[in-house]
This record gives sequence, structure tokens and C-alpha cells, in this order.
Amino acid sequence: MSPSIHDNAVAIIPVSGMPEINEQDDLANQLCDAIDRSVGGLQDGDIVVVTHKIVSKAEGQMVDLTTVSPSAMARAWAETWEKDPRQVEVVLQQAKRIVRMHRGLIVAETQHGFICANAGVDASNSHPDHVVLLPVDPDGSAHRIRAALVERYFGGDEGRRIGVIITDSFGRPWRNGIVNIAIGSAGISPFADYRGQHDPTGYELRASVMAVADELASAAELVMHKTHRVPVAIIRNYEWSATEGSAADLVMAEERNLFK
Repeated sequence: MSPSIHDNAVAIIPVSGMPEINEQDDLANQLCDAIDRSVGGLQDGDIVVVTHKIVSKAEGQMVDLTTVSPSAMARAWAETWEKDPRQVEVVLQQAKRIVRMHRGLIVAETQHGFICANAGVDASNSHPDHVVLLPVDPDGSAHRIRAALVERYFGGDEGRRIGVIITDSFGRPWRNGIVNIAIGSAGISPFADYRGQHDPTGYELRASVMAVADELASAAELVMHKTHRVPVAIIRNYEWSATEGSAADLVMAEERNLFK
């Protein structure tokens, strides 16, 4: 006999059928149409997880490499490490600060404060000779998507619990492999704060603030994948806080940064 699934089990549902997104496409409308086809619409309490690639494409955050003139620094780095000098130049332009350049890898701080490979510049899942940048304001993008979802499915009722998380894949210091993290969010607190609560032994928790937006982003990647053209997922039946916050809150404040 197969084990039963608890009624309160969290469900992660892939949203299939999203078309190729181009600049100035009505992303929210296409997203809603795909949700309708895949799951018949949203339910109160759903969290919609969207990879940043389709957001960036709709917002025109792409660079045609044929228009890029590499600097001397980009050409030298590219020649040494067999890279495309045009793509290296875009990375340098997108970087607020270069953290490390070593063995052909560039780790940079973006204008958002993210520390990531290549300042978030990515050539995968894009047109030939194009690279995709991060959204200019991922939290703002998430708010616009959420407003469209609430309007479509709940007549604009802002009291509905609908969360939106925009994701990207980042590496992690001292850990191999990449994971999805939240770079934008709306309608959902990015944290679950357990401080002041007590564990089963009676111990008072003093430092337990969980980055649930990142955890949800990573969980969604399990059904979105990198090669299956599933850029959207819905997380259903997860108990979450509708307290407003932003993914920008996940970036470590300067005074707490022990690694810079």
C-alpha cells in the first residue's frame, strides 16, 4: 500500500506552456494564461515563483553582443581565459564592484547588492549573440506581477494572500553547486522570524530567522529545472506570512558583513 499524502502537504506545481518571452510582451497576461491551462487558476494562499529570465526579457534587460565594443581589460581577460570579450565587457559594465577575478571566473557585486558570478549576466536561454541581465528593480517587478494576478483572479482584492517570488541561481561560498534564491518578492515576507519562541525543550530562540523566500525559490527549482522550459511554478498549501517585505531585505547590511 502506498503511503497517503497528508492534506496539509506542500505542493510544488510546474506551470507549463509559457511561450518564448520577448521585449514588451504582456508577461502578466501570458503568465495568467499559462496558469489557467496548467492548474485552472490561482487559489488564495498560492505563491507564484518566476525565474528572472522571463521578467528580464519582457523588460528589455538584454544586450545584443554585436553592439558591444570590449575594453582593453575585457579583451585581455577574455584572451587569457578563452572567453567572449564582449560578454566580459558587459559583466564589467554591470558590476558595481569586482569581488574577485580568478581562473576565468568573475565574482561581482551588482547594483542591487547581490554578490554573484558574472554580475548576473547570463547567456543561457537567450537568443544567439545576446545575454540577459538582471531586472533593474526585481521587487518592483514582483509587485507589478502580483497586482496583475490579484486583478485577474480576485478582482483586485488586495486582501487575498498571493505571493510572488522572482528567482535567480547563485553559487554559495564554501559549497559546490548552485541554488535558486529570491531576488524579488511581493506580498510575502522573505523571513520567518522565530525569535522569542521556544523549542520543544523550552529553549528560547534568539537568532532563528529563516530566509523562507530563498527556501521557497530553491524548492520551486525542483520542478522548474534548467532545461525543461518551465520558468514558473506555484507553491500551494505552505503556511506563510503575508506581512509585506522585499527580497532586498535579504541582502546583508554592511555593518553585519564579516566577509567584505
